[in-house]
Amino acid sequence: MAKDTCDVTCVHEDTVNRVKESLQNQEPLSVAQIFKALSDGTRLTIAYALLQEEELCVCDVANIVGSSTATASHHLRHLRKLGLARYRKQGKLAYYSLDDDHVKQIVQLAFTHQKEVKHRDDESS
Repeated sequence: MAKDTCDVTCVHEDTVNRVKESLQNQEPLSVAQIFKALSDGTRLTIAYALLQEEELCVCDVANIVGSSTATASHHLRHLRKLGLARYRKQGKLAYYSLDDDHVKQIVQLAFTHQKEVKHRDDESS
């Protein structure tokens, strides 16, 4: 089996410095919070459901994920707090949707990638 580490230490200082400088202008820990939120299976299921239907009320989300409305509401608030979802109230109903096209793209790309990995794994078996 091939070793997946370098056999010798060789630091490409120009490349390392360029990347470190670029990272100074970014907020990787804030971005990590987005992926942390979506790493929860229930929240990712909710995000996918919102990708499919554009907008869902809390009761619909609860039924889709098989939870109570309180649990669904908790997950939706978490997504909203991180800027991944938005909400509007219509009468007695609370509706949620994904915040913007960037969030939709992240969710869609994750599911597309997973299908490709599964397909690739199936072909190599």
